[in-house]
Amino acid sequence: MENKKYNISVEATLEVIGGKWKCVILCHLTHGKKRTSELKRLMPNITQKMLTQQLRELEEDGVINRIIYQQIPPKVEYELSDYGKSLEHILNALCLWGDTHITKIYGDKSLVLEDSVLNQ
Repeated sequence: MENKKYNISVEATLEVIGGKWKCVILCHLTHGKKRTSELKRLMPNITQKMLTQQLRELEEDGVINRIIYQQIPPKVEYELSDYGKSLEHILNALCLWGDTHITKIYGDKSLVLEDSVLNQ
């Protein structure tokens, strides 16, 4: 591992979960194991290439586990690792803040939030 210096600890957090899609992926995985196709269906605006890249990075950082089933056709699922589960309170806080922000800016959340299991 390279010698790295951070100005503040949040930089290390954002290095792992920063970007447009990683927190969304992690939020979906808090609801259980998902196959790549399930995640793609839950996030229709992400490209397959970006989803694959984000999953690889999260796996490399030890936040998610990739489970490969030895069967035909091959089956792969992703789940939060124990280390990744430690992010749940952060993800919940981000969702709560987002709810408050949406209500402040738009009033009615149903006007801007997609119909999703995460928005119940």
